[in-house]
Amino acid sequence: MPPATRKSRATAPARTWDEPTLAPVVLVRGAEPLLTERAVDAVVRLARERDPEVEKVELEGATYGAGQLTVAASPSLFGEAKVVVILGADAGTEELMADIIAYVGRPDPETTVIVVHGGGQRGKKMLDTITATGAPVMTCDPVTKDAEKASFVMNEFRGAGRRADAAAVRSLVDALGNDLRELAAACSQLVADTTGAINEAVVNRYYGGRVEATGFRVADAAVEGDTGTAVALLRHALATGVDPVPLVAALALRLRTLAKVAALRGGGVTARELGLAPWQVDRAQKDLRRWTPEGLAVAISAVAQADADVKGEARDPVFAVERAVMTISRARRG
Repeated sequence: MPPATRKSRATAPARTWDEPTLAPVVLVRGAEPLLTERAVDAVVRLARERDPEVEKVELEGATYGAGQLTVAASPSLFGEAKVVVILGADAGTEELMADIIAYVGRPDPETTVIVVHGGGQRGKKMLDTITATGAPVMTCDPVTKDAEKASFVMNEFRGAGRRADAAAVRSLVDALGNDLRELAAACSQLVADTTGAINEAVVNRYYGGRVEATGFRVADAAVEGDTGTAVALLRHALATGVDPVPLVAALALRLRTLAKVAALRGGGVTARELGLAPWQVDRAQKDLRRWTPEGLAVAISAVAQADADVKGEARDPVFAVERAVMTISRARRG
């Protein structure tokens, strides 16, 4: 195919990790390992649905040697279809980059080559060459917003044919939301070990110990003005090895949500644009009934000071967090 024809192809629209498709070359790009694995598995599954005898070959980018892709993608002795998965292309050798650039111009139509890139700009020429051919790109970006995590959990349960209420989803995200793989494993366990609708009581029965003393529960109690409970939960969390830094981060996240929802009152901005789930907005609106703008400003300043303290400006970071929790609780309007 003439080079000019290849360059004239339109770049294919990006797909999410759960929208697999078969093509001679597929780019899986993003920094979330669980979603990357699922994207690759989904493409391989499609290939095996088309041909159960398909052979899967994996190549490691960091240890790649010149010519390995050509060998791996070549038809086997008996002509079986192949899927070649190139892992860690973002950490790949120069030989890998050159071989991929050469290969995507004339890929074997009977072979699917999946290039897995963990994000960043390393290998930009390779990435640009792949996308310029119109190859599908599956994105696997980190899931960082609570609304995205809640949506992920709901989809996990929905995919398993189970229902979960909003309170259950919120509790699960509060307990395990820092690790998407752990969150997915928890969903699988609840599906396997329980029956019927999954509610907050079910989640707490399995993960109550994880939920009870997390920074999110500390933050909830502080925002609600329950100083005694907030301090007790904080001390329990610290006693069980929780670092002060993520505790302060949880306080900051909770207060930022209040500030964002307070801004919604002025109009012009939607909850979706702020990256919040409907339940987060509803909850914050209820909380804000007992908060004044001045009190919220005091609480946010206290968290900012605690953040600086736990990151090196104070001799006693534990005391710094406790002081912030008490300031937040007292800043709420009685």
